[in-house]
Amino acid sequence: MSASDLSSRTILVTGATSGIGYETAKQLAERGATVLVHGRTPEEAQAATDALVANAGLPATRLCAFSADFARFEEVEQMAARIIAEHPHLDVLVNNAGIAAPERHTVTADGNEIAFQVNFLSHYLLTHLLEQALTSEPGGRVVNVSSILHRTASIAWNDPNRTRKYSRLAAYAQSQLALTVFAADPRVTAVSLHPGVCDTALLPLYALEGTTAAEGAAHVVHLCDPATEIVNGAYYDRDQRVDPALIATEHRNVNRLDKLASLLVGQHA
Repeated sequence: MSASDLSSRTILVTGATSGIGYETAKQLAERGATVLVHGRTPEEAQAATDALVANAGLPATRLCAFSADFARFEEVEQMAARIIAEHPHLDVLVNNAGIAAPERHTVTADGNEIAFQVNFLSHYLLTHLLEQALTSEPGGRVVNVSSILHRTASIAWNDPNRTRKYSRLAAYAQSQLALTVFAADPRVTAVSLHPGVCDTALLPLYALEGTTAAEGAAHVVHLCDPATEIVNGAYYDRDQRVDPALIATEHRNVNRLDKLASLLVGQHA
């Protein structure tokens, strides 16, 4: 993968305080991009930007801390408004923030199963709120950091919050499938990516060991590079473009998911 200069690019990375998100922010800033570093709290976002300056030797001018708890739509809205005010043009949005679904069925203050909201619905909301910034010039794109587990999933259309039958693996896989389907939404050019099984907080869902977060991040960064041509809705398994699960390519499901997410996000969108 050739490393082109990204000094004219402004890129938002959600979930950038640890794991693949942190390494993605680091690699993008090393290549000259202005990186908007998202964390769940202002303290976590600032600590990550401080660490990138102190440990990676990156100029503080290339890093901006932003925060929103994705379990609260109101905070996502507030962050989006601040981004548009400060960065009216955004080249790339990396939808990376994610949690492992908890053992017990957990519902957010907005009334959604927590993994579905944090891993998908809040990214759906953020993407739509930032659409104006992403499309202000040609070439804006979204990279959804999804998972190979989307292949094992189904979307419980009539019970997306899985109140009747809950399993943490099914809930997590559903959120990853939704993120993969969402990449085919026609409003903003987007792709989804399985970055490999990496040694991050989500590793227990996959295996006992994985590659480094930096290796996973390199695949994300490759898709952020304007020199990498992408097709809307494409799915990548690390550096290879492959077909996603059949459900993710069906136009009917893209529309159905949009309607469902729009309903669950409600007035915030």
